[in-house]
Amino acid sequence: MTQRIILPKFLETGAGAIKKVPQLVRDIGCSQPLVVSDGVMASLGKVDALCKTILDDGMTCDRYLDTEPEPTEDSILPAVEMFSHGGFDCIVALGGGSVIDSAKAIALLARQGGRMQDFKVPHIVSEESYPVIACPTTAGTGSEVTRATIITDSKTSEKMLCMGPGLLPVASVVDYELTLTAPKRITADTGIDALTHAIEAYVSRKSGLFTDRLALLAMELIAPNLRQAVYNPENLDAKEKMMLGATLAGMAFSNASVALVHGMSRPIGAHFHVPHGMSNAMLLPHITAYSIPAETAKYADCARAMGLVGRERSDSDAVKLLLLELQELNHELSVPSLERFGISKAMYFDNLELMAEQAIASGSPANNPRVPSKEDIIELYKKVWYEEAIL
Repeated sequence: MTQRIILPKFLETGAGAIKKVPQLVRDIGCSQPLVVSDGVMASLGKVDALCKTILDDGMTCDRYLDTEPEPTEDSILPAVEMFSHGGFDCIVALGGGSVIDSAKAIALLARQGGRMQDFKVPHIVSEESYPVIACPTTAGTGSEVTRATIITDSKTSEKMLCMGPGLLPVASVVDYELTLTAPKRITADTGIDALTHAIEAYVSRKSGLFTDRLALLAMELIAPNLRQAVYNPENLDAKEKMMLGATLAGMAFSNASVALVHGMSRPIGAHFHVPHGMSNAMLLPHITAYSIPAETAKYADCARAMGLVGRERSDSDAVKLLLLELQELNHELSVPSLERFGISKAMYFDNLELMAEQAIASGSPANNPRVPSKEDIIELYKKVWYEEAIL
C-alpha cells in the first residue's frame, strides 16, 4: 500500500517568520497580494503590521476583514468579488483556521467560479486555485498545511468538507509569536483540536509510516505543553512547541485523514455553533473509548507518545490512562458539556438523525478504526449528551 504525501512548497518557521511574507510572495511569482483576515487581528494591529511589511517591500496590497469564525459561503463571496476585480494574484491569510479556510475557498472560487457546493466531498478538488500563503495565529487547526477547507452552507447549516490538492496553501508561515495574544479559551480549544488531529491521523485506516511518525511527534510536543500554553502564556517554549506540534499534526491528518471525532464534530458546530476544537473535545473521550477495541495497540502508542505511561506497561493499562487523561484534560481546560454550553436538549435530540447522516456523508467516520453505523453514531451522540461514564 502506498501513501501520497502532499505538503506546502515553502514552510517558514520560527519567531519573526511573519516578516518573511514579502519574500514568500516573490518566491511564488506574485506581487499583488490580498490580505485576508478578521476584525480581531485588525484590532490587535497585526493586519496593519503585515500590510506595512508588504508595502515597505515595494508591493501593493489590500485587505479583506469580513471573514467569520465559522465561515459560510455568504461570508466569502464578497471577497471573491473583491479579488476578481482588484488585480490581485495571491492571498495572504492571517488568522486562525476559519480565516485560512476562508482564504482557501476565496482563492478557489476566484479562480474556478461556481459555488462551494460544487467542490464538497466526494468531489476531489484538483482544480487550480490562486496561491495562498497561510499565516496561522493559533496553534491548533493545522489549516496552514492541509488540503481541506470547511465552509457552511447557510441554507442547510451543512458544514461542507472540501478536500484536494487544489486547496493546499503554496506557502505557510509558522511563527509562534503570532499566538501570544490568543485568549485562553481559544488556546485551549485549538490545542485540543491539534491533539485530536494527531490521534485520529495515527489510528486512521488511511495512516502510513510517514504520517504515523508525524502524528506521534505531534503528540509528544502537544500533550506536555497544552496546559502550560493555556495557563502560562508567557511560557514561550511551550508556545513554540504547541505551534510546531499543531503544524505536524496538520501534516499528518491532511495526508492520513481524520476519523469519527471530526465526522461527528462538524454537525454539532454547524447546528449549534460550538467552536470546532471545543466540540472535538466534548466528543474525544467517548469516541476514543468506542474505538479502542478495534485498535488497542495504536491507542496505547498514543498514551506513550503523550508521556502518560512507559513502554513497560501493558496496552490495557496504557489505554485506560489515555481515557483518564482525555477526561482530565477536558476538566482542567473547562470544556463544557453540550447542555452547559447552552444547547437545547429538545433541539439536539430532534437533530440526531440528521447529524448522524451528515457525519457519515463527510466520509470521516469510514476512516475510523471501528467503523460505525448510523445507529451507532446516534447512540454515541446520546452518550455524549448524558456524559455517560467511559471507564
